[in-house]
Amino acid sequence: MASKKAVIISAPSGSGKTTIVNYLLKNIPELKFSISATSRPSRSYEIQKKDYYFISKEDFLNKIQNKEFIEWEEVYDGVYYGTLKSEIEYIWSINKNVIFDVDVRGGINLKKYFGDSGLSIFIIVDDISELERRLRNRSTESEDSIQSRLAKAKHEMKFKDDFDNIVVNDDLSKACKMVLTLVKSFLNI
Repeated sequence: MASKKAVIISAPSGSGKTTIVNYLLKNIPELKFSISATSRPSRSYEIQKKDYYFISKEDFLNKIQNKEFIEWEEVYDGVYYGTLKSEIEYIWSINKNVIFDVDVRGGINLKKYFGDSGLSIFIIVDDISELERRLRNRSTESEDSIQSRLAKAKHEMKFKDDFDNIVVNDDLSKACKMVLTLVKSFLNI
């Protein structure tokens, strides 16, 4: 039986958190990804119930009202993200530990919720210009969106000390291995 632990990976957009989470999922079978809900439209490469639960803004607001989220945030103006209680209950019911790929505020809220049963890791890049290069290379964002994400990233960096660990992703392979070591130690495996 899994010990009902939570691994929380947060970072400014473009820092590599999703790549690191995917690496952890491939290397630690005791983990299962928590799919977040969002009110934003899906990107062309994203899959419903795999990348996110894409729901309308109206449905999202109804779920907030019905207290169906562990945590939720209006991350961008009119765009909501959150963690459904039912998702965590499902993961624990199949004897897995949950892993989150969430924005910084969500990560802080999840750490507060899970306390010592949660390990929070903040992924950063050394240089904001590297973050901008990564966002531009995605080719999924408008110029306004890139500028908004960069401004948000600068703000989010102020919260790195609210996390249990900070990992600099200036070498993806090294960052993946470092996070793997932290998570295995936390899960006692």
